[in-house]
Amino acid sequence: MHIHILGICGTFMGSLAQLAKAMGHQVSGCDANVYPPMSNQLEQAGIKLIEGYDPEQLQPAPDLIVVGNAMSRGNPCVEYMLDNQLPYTSGPQWLGDNILRHKQVLSVSGTHGKTSTSSMLTKILHSAGLNPGFLIGGVPQDFGVSARLSDGDYFVVEADEYDSAFFDKRSKFLHYHTDRLVINNLEFDHADIFDDLTAIQKQFHHCVRTVSSTGTVIYPADNSNVAQVIDKGCWSEQQSFGLEADWQYRLLKEDGSQFEIRHADVSAQVNWQQTGLHNVHNGLAAAAAAFQVGVSIQQACAGLSEFVGVKRRMEVIYQASGVTVYDDFAHHPTAIATTLDGLRAKVGNSKIVAVVEPRSATMRLGMHRENLSASVAAADQVLWYQNSRIDWDIQSLADSCTVPSKASDDIESLLALTYSAITDNCHVVIMSNGGFEGFHQRLVSQLETD
Repeated sequence: MHIHILGICGTFMGSLAQLAKAMGHQVSGCDANVYPPMSNQLEQAGIKLIEGYDPEQLQPAPDLIVVGNAMSRGNPCVEYMLDNQLPYTSGPQWLGDNILRHKQVLSVSGTHGKTSTSSMLTKILHSAGLNPGFLIGGVPQDFGVSARLSDGDYFVVEADEYDSAFFDKRSKFLHYHTDRLVINNLEFDHADIFDDLTAIQKQFHHCVRTVSSTGTVIYPADNSNVAQVIDKGCWSEQQSFGLEADWQYRLLKEDGSQFEIRHADVSAQVNWQQTGLHNVHNGLAAAAAAFQVGVSIQQACAGLSEFVGVKRRMEVIYQASGVTVYDDFAHHPTAIATTLDGLRAKVGNSKIVAVVEPRSATMRLGMHRENLSASVAAADQVLWYQNSRIDWDIQSLADSCTVPSKASDDIESLLALTYSAITDNCHVVIMSNGGFEGFHQRLVSQLETD
């Protein structure tokens, strides 16, 4: 079958393309911008990439068009597809019908930590010899790819609440035939498609309703937003995690690099490369999910101890002469705060410079302005970037911060400000969920040429 994917270079759709190729399909696709790293993965997989949306690429017609959720009416390929009644589906629908329906599915959902927790869970199952398939919204450094098909029984999927397609406004995770559902946390996000927290909770409740009575829902014991979802009705086994829960942790080091997991009077220790209480919670949730498919606590902790990490999640991209630069996929004030708090616990009094682009749809719309200034309190200095799509005044945000802050709407000026802020024994955290106009690479190049 020839499958053509509209919007192929997004993490989810690019991963889907690789799975379809591994199943033996002929796969091609297009996007407005064909760029690394996804373009490299796709080309290595032998998938034909087309830049732009000229409808000629749909002649002759493929057997099926998979439409990414970034596509909308007015797109030339979408209009041609509809006018000529070509067969089409959404990415989540295709994934659910063709792969997940035939697997035992472990879905990881929540506002924060989905990518990290999915990667940890995959690592645990792999270390335990269960050979899981996976589709993750990032690249686990333990595996080097964002998706993999396997002949094992289990499949780990990052279960996103974002909508499926322009013709299907249900959340992606409703298509996934989930057997074990992790809900990491729940806050207001995706202001471009959800009116309020209640609208998001409704989608999560629909997801809970799809888990069978023999399945499991795993959630934090101390999150009232998640509790409200569970209270709407849950017909599956429930497992909670946290300090006072079915699954508990105990910090052995303040920065979270060593901790103990305990469940039903059995415990084991994790000694890993990660830091921060948020990662401890992620690891605890992953261990609880793995336990549901027969992985012991000891095996889970051994797998977590070997876990390398995820690209763009506090990934070290430069380290020399007492200066460390990190690339972090920050998308929400809570994610910014927990990441910086974890780094502060690790580095003590060393200088932390945060360079933040509020790029996610919710932050770009200004929905979290009141929380952003508090989110960077653990840094020593903060530099904010006002990209062309932000129509509110970031300088006022910088002025409201309790730590020294500056704002800039020019990449060159931002580079100069960042470079001048770097001192000996300094940690620079670049926080954006996008390409940041090449800022990462330009800063590293400047440091390397000194």
